[in-house]
Amino acid sequence: VLGGHDAQVGAWPWSVSLQIHQAGRKFAHVCGGVLVNEKSVLSAGHCLIGRKDPYFWRAVLGAHNLWKLGEHAAKRSIRRITVHPEFQTETFENDIALFELHSAVRYSNYIQPICLPPAHLYRYLDNETECFISGWGRTAEKGKTSPVLKEAQVEIIPSSICNGSDAYGGVVNDNMICAGSRSGGTDTCQGDSGGPLACYHSSTSTYYLIGIASFGVGCGRSRFPGIYVRLSQYRGWI
Repeated sequence: VLGGHDAQVGAWPWSVSLQIHQAGRKFAHVCGGVLVNEKSVLSAGHCLIGRKDPYFWRAVLGAHNLWKLGEHAAKRSIRRITVHPEFQTETFENDIALFELHSAVRYSNYIQPICLPPAHLYRYLDNETECFISGWGRTAEKGKTSPVLKEAQVEIIPSSICNGSDAYGGVVNDNMICAGSRSGGTDTCQGDSGGPLACYHSSTSTYYLIGIASFGVGCGRSRFPGIYVRLSQYRGWI
């Protein structure tokens, strides 16, 4: 995450680190994920290109610092991974996947699922809505990933602006949502993919999962905000 700061411990209890088994006995963080129930984690489909075998993956939940997992953290192996059947490697269309954990996690102050929004909620997403990204990804376009979970507030940017000829030029479709800052500098980056775009709905005092970090041109560039999977389009598939 660019332009953010360290999250407080337990601030985003649905944030998951999805890790791949490296040589030796080590695991390395590859992508973010979002806990949606006690056995299911949503992530981005492109995280699985060339590595769909669940055997190599694990999920770490309730984590803050990935270099020293506290007593609140839980590790789970993966039973099954389902990538959206219409995920397109070239265009990142339908860039969504579901990880099924081997065993259920116990909810705590540090491990909680995020709510999926009711269909009608999207009409009320306006400039007043506070939206946040979180992840362990790079903190600069060519920088290092962060061992500590970062967070940043972002604004939803209308597709009409995001799709301008000096910006994404029409690649953003109805299944995608743009978020960041108009001037740049606040964004998800490599290693944040699959993580949540969560918006706070004041009338229900609840965070809802609005998007999943998918792709962008560079990180934090002014005319190129992050592109997220527009979750409302995938309720049926989930």
